[in-house]
Amino acid sequence: MAYTHSLGILACLLITALIVALGPYSSADMFLPDRGNFWYYWKLAEPTFWTHFSAWTLYGLHQLSIWGLIAWAQRQRHRYTRALHPVNLAALGCNLLFVCLHIVQTKLFYDGLAQDTPVVSSQLSVVFMLVFILIMENTRRGIFFGRKVAFLDRPGGFLRRYHGYYFSWAIIYTFWFHPIEDNLGHLLGIFYTLLLLLQGSLFFTSYHRNRYWTVLLEVFVVIHGAMIAYLTQAGGHWMMFLFGFLGLFVITQMHGIGLTYRARWGVVVLYTLAVLVGYSDRITQALEVFKIPLIEYGLAFLCAAVLWTMLLAIGRLPGRRT
Repeated sequence: MAYTHSLGILACLLITALIVALGPYSSADMFLPDRGNFWYYWKLAEPTFWTHFSAWTLYGLHQLSIWGLIAWAQRQRHRYTRALHPVNLAALGCNLLFVCLHIVQTKLFYDGLAQDTPVVSSQLSVVFMLVFILIMENTRRGIFFGRKVAFLDRPGGFLRRYHGYYFSWAIIYTFWFHPIEDNLGHLLGIFYTLLLLLQGSLFFTSYHRNRYWTVLLEVFVVIHGAMIAYLTQAGGHWMMFLFGFLGLFVITQMHGIGLTYRARWGVVVLYTLAVLVGYSDRITQALEVFKIPLIEYGLAFLCAAVLWTMLLAIGRLPGRRT
C-alpha cells in the first residue's frame, strides 16, 4: 500500500509538471482589470455559452461520479485494508480522467465555475472542510492541546460516516472553480487539490486514516494560504495566514501524531519565538495570528451545535465511534 500511495503522490507531481509543460493557458487581454478584494481575476471578460456549458457539465459529471462511487463503497461495507478495493481503482481512474479533461477544457474554453459563482464560495468550502476535520478528530487527538471535548463526539461520529460527500464536493467544486493556470499560486493550489483527490480516492484503505498523511494534508494549507496571501495582497497579511494556520498545528494537529510531551512543548516554544521574531518590527500586530484559530474553533463549535440540533430533530444521534 505504501508503494501504491507513493505512486499516487508521484502522479500528482507529474500532472503538475504536465500542466507547466502545456502552458500558457491565457493572456492578459482575456481578462477584465483587477477590481480588488472579492474579485476573481482569472475569468474571461467575454464568456460564451460553451465556456459555461463545458465547465458546468464536466464538473457535474465529475461530482456525480465520485458521489456514486462513495455510495457504492458504503453499500459494500468494506473493511479498512492495506490493499486497494475495486472501488478505489475506479475512483482513481475517475479523478484522473476528469483532471485531464479539465486541462483540455481550459485549453479550449478556459473558464471555470468562477465565472458564475463568488470567489468566497470556493474559499468557504475548504474552510468548512478543515472545520469538520477538527470535529471528527476530536475523539482521537482532542481539540485543545490534546484535551477532548465531549460535546463534539456525536457530531463527529456523524461526520465520520458521511464526510466523504461534503469533502468530495468541496474538493471537486474548488478544482473546477479555477481554470488551469501555470503561475505559482495556481500550481500550488492544483498540486494540493490533486493530493486531496488522491486522499478522497483511498476510502476504506489504511492510508485514508494514516495520521501522518492526513495531518500533512491539513498542514499543507499553511504553505498554500500564506503563499496566496503574499502573492495577492502584496505581502500585507501573509504572516497572519502563516502563523494562524501554524497555530492550529500547535494547538490541535500535532497532538495526534505521537510526539512526546517534551517534543510538543519544544514546538510551542519554537512557534512562540518565530511569531516574536516575525512581528518584531510591529509587535502590536502579533495578536492577528489568533484570528484564524479563533474563527476555526468558533465554527467548529457552531457547526457541532447545528449538527446536534439536526440529529436531535430527526432522532439520529450516532453513538461515539473511534
